[in-house]
Parts: sequence; C-alpha cells; structure tokens
Amino acid sequence: MSRLTLGNIFKVAVALFFFPFLPLLVLMIGVRRRNIKVILEGALYVGLVLAAVAAADTMSFLLTTFVVLGMIAVSGTRSYNLRDLWLHRRARTWQRDGMAPFPAAEQPADTPAGAASSTLGLSPALKWTSSVAKQNRNRLPAEAYASILEICRTLDSVIDAETRQPSGDPQFEYELSATVRDYLPSVLRSYLAIPANMLDSKQASGRTPNQELVEQLELLSGQASTLHASRHRRSSADLTTSGNFLRDRFGYRQGGYDFGIK
Repeated sequence: MSRLTLGNIFKVAVALFFFPFLPLLVLMIGVRRRNIKVILEGALYVGLVLAAVAAADTMSFLLTTFVVLGMIAVSGTRSYNLRDLWLHRRARTWQRDGMAPFPAAEQPADTPAGAASSTLGLSPALKWTSSVAKQNRNRLPAEAYASILEICRTLDSVIDAETRQPSGDPQFEYELSATVRDYLPSVLRSYLAIPANMLDSKQASGRTPNQELVEQLELLSGQASTLHASRHRRSSADLTTSGNFLRDRFGYRQGGYDFGIK
C-alpha cells in the first residue's frame, strides 16, 4: 500500500513547516496511539529542548544550538521510523496469498448485510497470517511467534464483534482493515524474506532483524489491544443506551408497569 495520499502530504508539509516543533510531534504520536514508550520518548526530547533553552544564559550559544538542533534531527528520524503510527497507507483490496475476500456464495450465512463493507475478507487474511506463522514456527523467535498468535486472537475477536454488529465508524473500519490486511502480514513477509544467516546481524538501524521484528510486533499488539478496547467500549455503551431506553419505557411506575398502551 502506498502512503502517497493528500492527507499524508498535508501532515508531512505541516511537520516540515513547523520543523522546530518536531520533538513535540513524537510526543503527540505517542499520545494519539496511547503508546507509553513513544510518549516517554517524546517527553524526553521535549524535556531536553526545554532544558537547553532554559539554560541558555548559562550555556554557550553554540552548545544550546547543538542540543536543540540535535533533538530536532533525532525527532525527525524517529517520526519517520514511526510513520506506521501517523501516516496511513492507502487502502486497497488484497487479491493474493489467500487474502482475497469471500466470494459472494461463500459469505457466512449469519453475516448481516451492513457488515459486508467493513469485515469482508478480514477473517481469511487473519487465517493466512496465523497459518504462515505456524508453518514457520521454527524460524520465528519464540517471543515473536507467541505474539503473532495473540495478536491474531485479539483481532479475530474484534472482527467477530464487527461482523455481528457493524460500528459504522469509517476510521475504525480503516484501522482494523489496514492492521489485518497490511501491517501484520507485511511485517511477517518482510521478516521471512531475510536469509536465516542474517537474522542476528545488525542492520543500518543498529538493530538485528530479530529485534526489529519483536519491536514491530509490540507496536501491532498495542494497536490490536486499542482496537479491541475501542470496539467493546462501544458495545458496552450501546447496551447501556438500550438499557436506559427500556428502563424509561417499561420501568416501574406508580405501582405498575407502563407498556405504552393507551
């Protein structure tokens, strides 16, 4: 999937225009995605910049400038590395590797009509990821293998709830579809494409492919948990709303029940 969308172009343009505030961008990404590690990282960058500015009277101008520009450069690099969390990919329909949507004749009989647009094809995509992980269990680090299966279980629960009762939230549907069809399969594909003898060799990023895999799966696990919590909070809210209506409509009133019959 390409990230070349008008929304992403606008975000990058704003970030470049206000480049002195790039340390704050990392903090905002963490807050937006509720990622504690990214929040702490962003807070560290912002704190160092503020400390350097506050100590400008006691520090040399050159040292202050070096610290501020250094934090801006580091924040810009980290914002790029965290692009999956704030620069969304353009959605498209996968038609390969067993990820094609359900043909019309194979749609589950109990799938509501309104759920077709949001959950069509998600379960096969998730099964593909789980199946490939199991087939390559011996190649994957034990921690990564367990993490992939747990992410799949969490996302499957979200898909099941969304199939039974669509949320109707386009942003939620996009995030769920992108995570299931693109983000998780792409991480697994990229890792398995690396020769086994290179998995413990440090790359340009300073991390090995094994370390990179574990870190990316941690991010995806957080995203899956966020989707799960968001979907089931919505279900709880819907139940409370219907309960309030029923209590108001059919609740105990003046010694009897009012069934709305005049």
